[in-house]
Amino acid sequence: MGCVSPVFWHKSRPLFRKWLLFYEGSKQPILYFWMNFRRFLLAITLIVALPVPALFAAAEDTAPPSTESAENAHGDDHGHEGGHKKLPNEAVVLTKIGPFAITNSMVVTWIVALGLILVAQIATKKAKLVPSGLQNFVEWIVESLIGFFEGILGAKMARETFWFFGTIFIFILFSNWFGLIPGVGTVGWTKEDYGLFHTHHLDAPLFRGVNADLNMTASMALFFFALWIFWSLKAIGPGGFFFHIFNVKGHGFTFMGIFLLLIYIFVGVVEVVSISVRPVALMFRLYGNVFAGENILETVLALGGPYFGWLAVLPFYFLELLVGFVQALVFALLTAVFTSLMCSHHDEDHAH
Repeated sequence: MGCVSPVFWHKSRPLFRKWLLFYEGSKQPILYFWMNFRRFLLAITLIVALPVPALFAAAEDTAPPSTESAENAHGDDHGHEGGHKKLPNEAVVLTKIGPFAITNSMVVTWIVALGLILVAQIATKKAKLVPSGLQNFVEWIVESLIGFFEGILGAKMARETFWFFGTIFIFILFSNWFGLIPGVGTVGWTKEDYGLFHTHHLDAPLFRGVNADLNMTASMALFFFALWIFWSLKAIGPGGFFFHIFNVKGHGFTFMGIFLLLIYIFVGVVEVVSISVRPVALMFRLYGNVFAGENILETVLALGGPYFGWLAVLPFYFLELLVGFVQALVFALLTAVFTSLMCSHHDEDHAH
């Protein structure tokens, strides 16, 4: 086991031993995982902060709307008695640093990331041979995720890709749950109803749910798509990648063979379209569910009024806790399955 202590190896849990095998020579495998988490988060942050087209961009600035727009909005508010504005589609730009835009959703991203990194550092600072407390909890999470992704990807592929799939699940999960904390979306500034208590919807919330911003979900989906291409080419090569999509070999030059060739070419084109749509489906599935959930909470809170809104929204809070877990699991599961569909057959052939 290289530099891994035999005593540590003997006393470690069976599943945790597999993690040690994955990263032979590392005395702190969980710390290795969290180091990759920080790199992943930095890459995602840079992608989100770059100016992008209107589909993914946050609002360009927070300047007051034009007189005509303000009058229309004012008229709409008075046209609906007790009308309630929904969560804005775009994240609010708080400031700009050169070409990078810092939005309220990015602030929450950094808070969640900092919290996860601190927990990992505290858990691994004084690692014990027999884990307890926070170290035991962190090891349990890592071990459970390793076993889960091994069942989908196989041991070899899980070893190479766990840093991404484990990170993406943990980050999405705690980002979704952090967005449910009171104050996220309700602390900020407004142009009306100044004071500590007001009924007007915030014009610029200081915090916004991470995955309620299409920038973040798009960056994670596109980042995975780039990794998926890299892993696929590494596992089966350019030729294997092409023939996995277009199965045009071994049909012969008979009439039936040419007919099957045309069929497989058509199926390959459909598969290319399907692969191209995957990142779009991933980004909008996560964004849509989280964004809709936050709007539901705001609507129910408004319907309950200033005195009973908190009580009316409680059942939906518990529902959103479940939704946050399910959406993190679905995103990680789908990305792992997409990777397995392209790479697992190659691993099986080598095993035989």
